[in-house]
Amino acid sequence: MTNTMNPPKKRAANIRVDKLRTFEGHPFKVIDNEDMEVLVESIREQGILCPLIVRPIENADEYEVISGHRRLHAAIKAGLSEVPALIYPLNRNEAMIAVVDSNLHRERILPSEKAYAYKMKMEAMKAQGKRTDLTSSQVTTRSDTAAEIGKAQNESRDQVFRYIRLTHLIPELLDKVDEGVIALSPAVELSYLSEEQQKILLDAMNLNDCTPSHAQSIRMKKSAQQGELTEDMIYEIMSEEKANQTERISFKVQDLRGFFPKNYTGKQMTDTILKLLYDNQQKMERRRNSRDER
Repeated sequence: MTNTMNPPKKRAANIRVDKLRTFEGHPFKVIDNEDMEVLVESIREQGILCPLIVRPIENADEYEVISGHRRLHAAIKAGLSEVPALIYPLNRNEAMIAVVDSNLHRERILPSEKAYAYKMKMEAMKAQGKRTDLTSSQVTTRSDTAAEIGKAQNESRDQVFRYIRLTHLIPELLDKVDEGVIALSPAVELSYLSEEQQKILLDAMNLNDCTPSHAQSIRMKKSAQQGELTEDMIYEIMSEEKANQTERISFKVQDLRGFFPKNYTGKQMTDTILKLLYDNQQKMERRRNSRDER
């Protein structure tokens, strides 16, 4: 824990689980997977060996979890009615920093978790009076918050800003970053596209069964910033054949538009084409079987 986690008057207590609340807006996911089941079984057998870190919620007889969201979830699944905790009298901004610092040391951190964690910590430090800029890494401030955050994680200030840019992605694209489908560098460039442009891109990716390269992402970003990125341009870029792609058949979106209603998305066009091909294949098989029976 950081020095933020060592204020005076901390105390230990067993707290009922119905008195505990997850930290509002915390970016770290609690997933019911195999690791969670292992943790649940461990808690059933040995209890919680490492107390949760919590803070009192103002004007309420309840507590907000700072560290231990997975342990709390596992404890509830294991049937525990109360859990051991260390109570720290932190304000909201101190608690936000502590939430990030107590979770970023985990072995596996998703890009989305790191992105929102960095953003949360930077906003909290800004609220505490430190000078910073959430959108630009070009101007170094006297108290360089991004550099401070990065130093704690062995990352550069620019890398901190790159991760924060991911928070501008629509959820569907951010999920693809977490899944490793889209790499960090192209994802950062795509974050400069508007929400509507990102939705069109997602549609074009599904239509062409591909992801944008770094070079393609840069082109789309530049066109978007110049106000020139159109729907057709996105489809055109995503239909380009890449050197490492297997051979595929692709269509230009403008060549297909005339066959579909104007409001059809790329996915709807794809689904309709595949259905027509399937129906045609079934029809040909019925004809073939009919000839064989003669």
